[in-house]
Amino acid sequence: MEVDMKKQKGFTLIELLIVVAIIGIIAAIAIPNLLNAIDRGKQKRTMADLRSVGTSVEEYAIDNSFYPNLPSETIIAGSVLESSVEPIYIRNVPTNDGWGFAMRYVSDTTIYTVGSLAKDGSAGGTLTLNPATGGPVQDFDCDIIFSGGSFIQWPEGTQSD
Repeated sequence: MEVDMKKQKGFTLIELLIVVAIIGIIAAIAIPNLLNAIDRGKQKRTMADLRSVGTSVEEYAIDNSFYPNLPSETIIAGSVLESSVEPIYIRNVPTNDGWGFAMRYVSDTTIYTVGSLAKDGSAGGTLTLNPATGGPVQDFDCDIIFSGGSFIQWPEGTQSD
């Protein structure tokens, strides 16, 4: 007695498991690279915003012969800095960095410093007018500091979490 077996269509369980394993391997490689690229983008945006704030402060100083005075570290949002440079020197002062943390500013009218707390949102120290430490950093958590028209501490090279 012959039984007429229809040819079954579809994937076997083994084939499906192999496909899932391959997708898992690709995801394990791609996701960390994607997250790293997102953080690098946030760094670049933060650096551009810090440079914009610095440029607006420099332009203010050209017209007024002094920088907006905030002798202790202050959050930019709602500060004298924001009211001094908006809208003449910059349309909207960026108040948050790429990670959403408040940017900070300090000035004694002769020099200024503006900074970001970076990815971790915690200060690597107090924002000062004459930062002693600086140079390139390779960690997303290191603060980004702009003072006197140039970066004092900035991200460079391959970054780590």
